[in-house]
Amino acid sequence: MLRHAGIATQLVVERMLDSEESKGLKWVEMNSRKKVWQWKEKYGGTITNQLSQAVVEEFFRLHEKGLIYQVVRRRGADGRIPVRTLDRGASSSAAAAEPTGYPGGPYDTSLLVKYEHHVARHIWFGEERGPKKELKVAGHGLKLNSRVPLALPPQMESWVSRSGLASLQRTSLNKIDTNLVSAFVERWHLETSSFHMPFGEMSITLDDVACLLHLPIRGIFWSPQDVTEELAVELAVDYLGVSQSQAQSHVRSCRGSYYKLEWLYDIFVHHRAASSWAYATRAYLLMLVGSTIFADKTFTLVEARYLLLFRDLDGCSGYSWGAAALVTLYRYLGDASMYSCKQLGGYPTLLQCWIHEYFPTVGKRGENWNPAGNCGLPRAMRWSYRQGVLKVDDLRPILDELTPTDVIWRPFEDHRAWRVFDEICLYRGCLKWGETVVPYLPDRCLRQFGYRQYVPSPPLDCMMATDINVDWISYHQSVVDVIGSSSVATTPSEVVDGYLEWYYRVSHPRLVPPHRDAPREVPVPVYDAGPSDPDWARVSTLIRRYLRQVNAEEEDPQFSDLFEALHISRSH
Repeated sequence: MLRHAGIATQLVVERMLDSEESKGLKWVEMNSRKKVWQWKEKYGGTITNQLSQAVVEEFFRLHEKGLIYQVVRRRGADGRIPVRTLDRGASSSAAAAEPTGYPGGPYDTSLLVKYEHHVARHIWFGEERGPKKELKVAGHGLKLNSRVPLALPPQMESWVSRSGLASLQRTSLNKIDTNLVSAFVERWHLETSSFHMPFGEMSITLDDVACLLHLPIRGIFWSPQDVTEELAVELAVDYLGVSQSQAQSHVRSCRGSYYKLEWLYDIFVHHRAASSWAYATRAYLLMLVGSTIFADKTFTLVEARYLLLFRDLDGCSGYSWGAAALVTLYRYLGDASMYSCKQLGGYPTLLQCWIHEYFPTVGKRGENWNPAGNCGLPRAMRWSYRQGVLKVDDLRPILDELTPTDVIWRPFEDHRAWRVFDEICLYRGCLKWGETVVPYLPDRCLRQFGYRQYVPSPPLDCMMATDINVDWISYHQSVVDVIGSSSVATTPSEVVDGYLEWYYRVSHPRLVPPHRDAPREVPVPVYDAGPSDPDWARVSTLIRRYLRQVNAEEEDPQFSDLFEALHISRSH
């Protein structure tokens, strides 16, 4: 914790003192620079190692002399603020190149390289996706529940059960809280495959999929062949038992290599009545995955190529359906996190139930049963839809206010009798389904696995991955690498020293800037209720007092460093 205070001081003191653009720095160069370095030597080498009380005293001695706010940094047309990085041992004339940062973060853009197009950047400046702030979300729960029979014929039940997909018949929520889901999507970053929360990163993991949906996570990835409209017709004839003319007419009406979910349901009903069990089962399974883990943004269609998965009904159990669900959802989350996107595909039930499990105070939900009374059902079935009253812009500041204590970090420990933790969930590498490849990075959300969170390695570039299948099969070494640098957490939300400083530098952890017209002492976000540590409280109080005196606003680049220091100090 003491290092956090040091970083806060370092940001606002060293960066300002070392700036080439500062005016009237003769006094600074002759006296304060010497004083600061003498002070650093006296208390232990670098600012990051100082006691927080010393940080408070020296920080405000410099502040009172007006030495911290010398530099006015101009914001560019895109809202970026130049951030100077310096060699601490060099003079100001040896300044390095200037990367660009953004108000509210990231200040270091080396991690979130696509942030320029991210919806969070626009939200910070009050720009919404459109008249509707929430996404359009594909939820098939009501229709699917009406199409799934209470019991399948035994001939079909055997195939469906062995496929590994049987649990999907009962896991879907009837409706989706689009505002709740949208609020979390705004925090997803495709570079890291994670949600960026105020206290660090979290993600939907393979273990989450296994527990929520009871899908198998071990298995092979699928690499499909291209399916043209002509081949889509042939597949329907060969594996769905429809006539050539019927298949041609239907595929033509879909305007591509797709089948309508309603059409597949009709085929299932027809062949079930005719006791054509293989045709009925294929139509049923394709309708099932098209309504759940492979749902797309058309809301009514499923890709014809997925029928190839069910050619051999006895062999489709070998796929990693859990990875398939995760790859598809990651892909659509990445798309929907961009400002230009207005729809979310994938399985939104998986996302919403994940939110319910980890964030008990966020959103409205119904609970069908208590985990203690579970008889082995998928955990997604624990939850039922309740209409939320909060809109997405109401939820943003609520999420901004969350602290680590608001999270149930390991919600499935009482579910291990039915889903034992599989170490492959700690595999760090790329996941693949079809032509879609996404990074899977459990080292960025170690607290969800019971480990202390460290500063993770840079994300993988999956475009350069060539041996994904080999990496997946030989996952053991990556697991060793992930947990070898950590240790079992002594508290559920434990992080290593320096993690939060790093995180606040490379992330955009909060979406809502200060409200200019809010009746508060200074324009700081409502999530900053104040630190509990007395030293932190002293730092925050003095910073806020100065900001109030000068009527500072966070968008003003002159005060961006000080606001960054304030956010860091108030996060603990």
